[in-house]
Amino acid sequence: MAELRLLALYPEQMNIYADRGNVLFLQHRCRWRGIGFTYAAAGPGETFDPDAHDLIYIGGGQDRDQIMVAEDILASKRDAIVAALGGGASLLAVCGGYQLLGVAYQLGERRIEGLGLADLETIREPGERLIGNVAIEVDLGSGPRVLAGFENHGGRTHLGAGAEPLGRVLHGHGNNGSDGLEGVRSGNLIGTYLHGPLLPKNAWLADELIARGLEHATGRRPELELLDDGLEDAAHQGALDAAERG
Repeated sequence: MAELRLLALYPEQMNIYADRGNVLFLQHRCRWRGIGFTYAAAGPGETFDPDAHDLIYIGGGQDRDQIMVAEDILASKRDAIVAALGGGASLLAVCGGYQLLGVAYQLGERRIEGLGLADLETIREPGERLIGNVAIEVDLGSGPRVLAGFENHGGRTHLGAGAEPLGRVLHGHGNNGSDGLEGVRSGNLIGTYLHGPLLPKNAWLADELIARGLEHATGRRPELELLDDGLEDAAHQGALDAAERG
């Protein structure tokens, strides 16, 4: 039986706005299809085998937790993350986890070094937090689709010349409230500010991650069994309607 092997990084420290729901949603969609699902976690000071996981996930956290995680992830996990991505595994990072993918996070006078996996930098600039419902248009290779969710971030993320945004903002603020871009993507790496949690409101993205993970595990991209997504479609439409209302 096919099996998706998921690794959650810092699940206790990086779990605000119900980000843990993303992991549960992936688990349920695998179970409903008869696909095996293995969950593992790596917290502070812990390393991991880069060949043992198909999908790596990291959620968002408060500033104090994010500072600790930023220091620890560089010391104990960066090499394994790079190796896993180089071997074809996927990575989904949300909000604080997304910010950690970049070169640095400038928090007042303090510059926090990031993983350097994406050409982006986050700066805590003067002004209000970027909060509200958001919708973006993305294309992961099968045509334009819409992601809807919720954002709440004080940092403004700016993409460098070598970074590709995850999508274009339809409603909401996005990376910085000014350039109309949201998130980042690079190969099998996806970073985004969308909370809420993200995947239960966007079942199609969950299935894309499952398919990518199983392709990594088996060497062949599967045709996933269609599910009755009435509730999931309603959740997506509700999130999209909220974003359109502003």
